[in-house]
Amino acid sequence: MSTQVELVVDAHAVIGEGALWNSAEQVLYWVDIMGNKLHVHDPSGDADRVTDIGQPVGTVVVRASGGLMLALKDGFAAFDPASGQLDLLHDPEAHLPENRFNDGKCDPAGRFWAGTMAIDPVEGAGALYCMETDLSVRKVLDGVSISNGIVWSLDGARMYFIDSLRYDVQVYDYDVETGTLDDERVAFRVPGEVGLPDGMAIDAEGMLWIAHFDGAKVCRWHPDTGEILQTIDLPVSKTTSCAFGGPDLETLYITSGSLGMTDEEKEREPHAGGLFAARPGCRGVESFQFGG
Repeated sequence: MSTQVELVVDAHAVIGEGALWNSAEQVLYWVDIMGNKLHVHDPSGDADRVTDIGQPVGTVVVRASGGLMLALKDGFAAFDPASGQLDLLHDPEAHLPENRFNDGKCDPAGRFWAGTMAIDPVEGAGALYCMETDLSVRKVLDGVSISNGIVWSLDGARMYFIDSLRYDVQVYDYDVETGTLDDERVAFRVPGEVGLPDGMAIDAEGMLWIAHFDGAKVCRWHPDTGEILQTIDLPVSKTTSCAFGGPDLETLYITSGSLGMTDEEKEREPHAGGLFAARPGCRGVESFQFGG
C-alpha cells in the first residue's frame, strides 16, 4: 500500500534542502540553497515564513544558546531570526570561491558538521568540516564531491555520511567525546536506478531515510543489510532531504528542488520545489542542537 503524500508548501524552491524539526518551537526549518532563502514552516499557524539570507544557504541547525546556525556560501554563520542579524564566523574555504556549503547537522555532543561542494559539481572539490562548540573549525574529510546527508546511530557510536556521487552510504566508528572518525567503510551501495542519494534522516528504530534526487522517492534503508524496507513515491523527481517532525515525530517532511528543469518538465511537475509531508508509520528522533 502506497503512503499518501501531501503538498505542504508550494514553494517552487530552486534547491529545497536542510529539513530540520525544532521540537521546542514545533516548527520545521528548511532552506532553498540557490534561492538564498531560509524557510520556517509552522503547521499550526503561518504556513511558511521566508527570510532572504543574501547568499546561498546550505543548511540550518538550532543553536542551544538562542537563534540558529547556518552553513552558507561564505562559511559558518550565526543568525538571529528575531532581529535578522547575520554574523559570519568562519569561512574555511575562502580561498575556493567556486565552492559553497551544502548540507549538515549537529552531532550528539552539539558539534556542527557541514560539508562543501563546487557550485557546478566537480568530483572531489569539496570537504567535510566540523565546527566545535568553541567555534573553532576543522577539516575532517577531503576529496568530497557533493557533501550531503549525515546522521549518527542511536547510540552515537557510528556516523553515516553521503557523498552523493559515490552512490553509497559511508559509515565510520564515531567517538562522541572527541568528535573523531575511525574505520571508514561502505555501509551499503545505492543502485543508480533508485536515484542519487541526497539528504538523510534516522528513525527511532535506527533505520535510515534517504531522499533520492532524480528518483522521485524517499526510501527507508536498513543500514546493516542495505535492504530497502519502504518507499515513499513523490510527484516530483528532485527530492532532496527529509526530517521527522510534528508533535509525535511521526510526520516525515520532504523537500524538493526544480534546479535545471525545462519549462516542459515544470509543466509535468508543477509542484517541483515544494515541501511535502507523509505519515510513514514510524517515529523519528529529536534533532541535536549546536552547543556553542
